[in-house]
Amino acid sequence: MFFRWDWLRPVLSAPIVPTLGPVHPDALSVGLFEDVLRATDTEGFLPYDKDRRWGGEKDEKVLREGIVHQPGRTLVPTLMRRGRGAVKVFAYGLHGSVVEEAAGLAAELAAVHGVARARVVRPLGPGTAHPRGTRIQLKDFTAAPCPAPDGPIRPLTSWPAPVQETFAPFAEAMAADGLAFLHARMQAGRCGPVLTAAVDDRIVGAIGPMEIQPDAIGRPQLLPQYFAVLPEARGQGLGRFLWRAAMHWGQSHGAAYQLLQTEVDGPSDRLFQAEGLTSFGFTHTAAA
Repeated sequence: MFFRWDWLRPVLSAPIVPTLGPVHPDALSVGLFEDVLRATDTEGFLPYDKDRRWGGEKDEKVLREGIVHQPGRTLVPTLMRRGRGAVKVFAYGLHGSVVEEAAGLAAELAAVHGVARARVVRPLGPGTAHPRGTRIQLKDFTAAPCPAPDGPIRPLTSWPAPVQETFAPFAEAMAADGLAFLHARMQAGRCGPVLTAAVDDRIVGAIGPMEIQPDAIGRPQLLPQYFAVLPEARGQGLGRFLWRAAMHWGQSHGAAYQLLQTEVDGPSDRLFQAEGLTSFGFTHTAAA
């Protein structure tokens, strides 16, 4: 075994695992980190990797030779080749100096592997003052019922054909939120249902795909979705309707929970905080 849990556990201020992202605290273990190393050797997806639903090959892998693992600090570098490429160093440690060390390692490895970007990913605890970056949040489906909301929300395929046809321009308008990518996957028949909001016979909001997958300990997890509402349609409660419809779908299809990442103080972050989700901490990513 490469990692020591007695070294690693004290510095895991937030449940973030390299190449996997957020995981439920109940599933967080040294075994996850060991699995990530094994997956790097095979260049395949772990059975519980949320990205495996998109098919293809795993783009991000751990750079085993760059790992620093000592009492009080652990640095785990990863390499992504997509686009201009990037090295990210996940910096786990109790002292601020771990960030400087991670930045130096990221820059060094980016040069070695010939990629353009070097980043430091810093997990931070839920009690962090004035956090930046993304918040990790939990929706627990076992805690309370998730009733179906009122409002103009349906699966896309349940709308009349002329309304369905308006999804393509909506997705293009919201490409920055991932909707163009989602639309391409939908056209290829490679994803689950997408819930949509329509106003005046036009799609103005969407959340999806709706898919459930077992996590590392076998608990059914509702996977993250793309979620967007056209700017001109905001302020009508459609985002809340879409969110609640998605949670109703997840609970009624047997999911135990969902983990989400939201930009701190962004619209989704404020919505989910108002909906009573539990915060597990933050991640802050910065250039090295």
